[in-house]
Amino acid sequence: LKEYRVHGDELVARAKQLIHERNVRRLIVKDEKGGTILEIPLTIGVVGAMLVPVWVALGAIAALAVRYTLVVELHEPS
Repeated sequence: LKEYRVHGDELVARAKQLIHERNVRRLIVKDEKGGTILEIPLTIGVVGAMLVPVWVALGAIAALAVRYTLVVELHEPS
């Protein structure tokens, strides 16, 4: 698992970047206190329009607090 601390206004952009750059299996958004706000399982090959609801949810969450931690679980190479 990899963790990235981001400000609310960077949440969606950073999530998009991580999903685009890496083979992400699951994306978890945590608040400042470490509580899980949103957990998004992702399958290999999820792209484009299928991610629109994810971006909408992340955008709504980003408006609620100042700092978040993005936890990224990567697919293990086979």
